[in-house]
Amino acid sequence: MPRLAEGLLVTVEATVLGAALALVLAYALGLLSRSDRLPVRGGARLVVEFFRGTSLYVQLFWLFFALPMLGFRLEPLACAVLALGLNYGAYGAEVVRGAVAAVPRAQTEAGIALGMGAGLRLRRVVLPQAHALMVAPFKNLLVQLLKATPLLSLVTVPDLTFQIDQLRSSTGATAASYLLLLGLYFGMAVVLSLLMNALERAAKARLGQEGGA
Repeated sequence: MPRLAEGLLVTVEATVLGAALALVLAYALGLLSRSDRLPVRGGARLVVEFFRGTSLYVQLFWLFFALPMLGFRLEPLACAVLALGLNYGAYGAEVVRGAVAAVPRAQTEAGIALGMGAGLRLRRVVLPQAHALMVAPFKNLLVQLLKATPLLSLVTVPDLTFQIDQLRSSTGATAASYLLLLGLYFGMAVVLSLLMNALERAAKARLGQEGGA
């Protein structure tokens, strides 16, 4: 049980840190993708499409096995967090870009009429409305990120899957061990979904909207 608890903690840590990095990258790349400057917009789109178009499995292995050959060595957990953040940050960038684009143009025009600059309009008018549209897609990405964490065991990170596999090897109880793993991941996914549902309701309430998952 202590080893399972340690593995669970590592999985939660990787999920939280990976999601935090993905969120930062999603906002940065998503907003840069809407830039009026072609080099900025093109560069952001290139990064997004590269990480969306390549496998998380390959990205993780490249960071862990190939990057040290270039003189950069990261701890296994750091490699995992970076791979998760880059991959899901790219998907999140599309969520941000789409949500910002979905805000009615009349809202932006009203901000212009009030004399707001571009930054102030984005912060006070566009993003508060876009946030309510982002939460549901972000919830799906967060659960997918959680479900991708078993890959961490392939690069020697002692996460939950790694510890369950050790349990299976020592006891021979394959079915019971992996059933326990399924149950634990399902429980974590339910907790994340409930938290994101609460955030969605709060975002909609701030806009005077009803509903929420």
